[in-house]
Amino acid sequence: MFGDPGPLARASLAHPDVALLADLLPQNGDTYRPDLLTPQPETHAQRRDLLDEQIAQIEAVAQEDLETQVFTHTRTHWSRPLLATTRRIAESGRMQRHLANGLARFWRDALAEGWPELHSTIDQDIAHRATAIATHGVGRALGALHPDIAWTGNAVALAKPWDGEIDVTGQDLVLAPSVLSWPDVIIQVDTPGQFVLYYPAQRIGAGRDRRSGRIAQVVGNARAALLADLETARSTAELATRTGYTPGTVSYHLSALHRARLVTKVRDGRYVLYQRTAHAAGLLEEARG
Repeated sequence: MFGDPGPLARASLAHPDVALLADLLPQNGDTYRPDLLTPQPETHAQRRDLLDEQIAQIEAVAQEDLETQVFTHTRTHWSRPLLATTRRIAESGRMQRHLANGLARFWRDALAEGWPELHSTIDQDIAHRATAIATHGVGRALGALHPDIAWTGNAVALAKPWDGEIDVTGQDLVLAPSVLSWPDVIIQVDTPGQFVLYYPAQRIGAGRDRRSGRIAQVVGNARAALLADLETARSTAELATRTGYTPGTVSYHLSALHRARLVTKVRDGRYVLYQRTAHAAGLLEEARG
């Protein structure tokens, strides 16, 4: 969970429908999440009704489609089996209702209050991309979405740990800027007729952490605080002393920041020293502006 809602998110997970929803999310390197959890918005949907419409779409998913995604696709792409309780709920025909309720509850508990700030980030990104498309064309705009996305002239190429080609000729390509899956790129193609590309919104976050500016709303206060303290190269132990987090917590967050290319690491004798990248420094400066 990103930013201040973390404790609220953890409390919400105590509800069985939210826990069921969480069990269908990828873990430990899994490469698949059921597309039914993220239904493509209808083109006619108004913003005020969008969440309610998408939750209704989850509840209306056909049982056959649910079983294909929850049973077949997870068995192919996950390194872990489904929990027995999750399998029983899926087989009962009641999973759709439980998932819809879990998403609505999690939204209410953890996201609703802070969503206007996050949504403003999405709006800024959409305005930026629309200007880029109008000025430079769709192909160039697609190639500028993320380092892992390229436009070849007749196809969108993604850097992923698996190989595959999908013919989407004649389908709409929905570009969805994201703040809650930042910095990952996610593609949604398993639901017939849906082709959605989730990419990190360019302008990140609007939080309240005074040490690290608005970036904390997206990457979380702990990671934002570490980035703010990494103008100088520091070890895990030094960062733990300076921030008050345990060494294990610091190490966990540093690993995530390193995967996101926001910190570098070099060995100096017995220690590994971390320092924020120029890109991370730019993000911090932008967030403080």
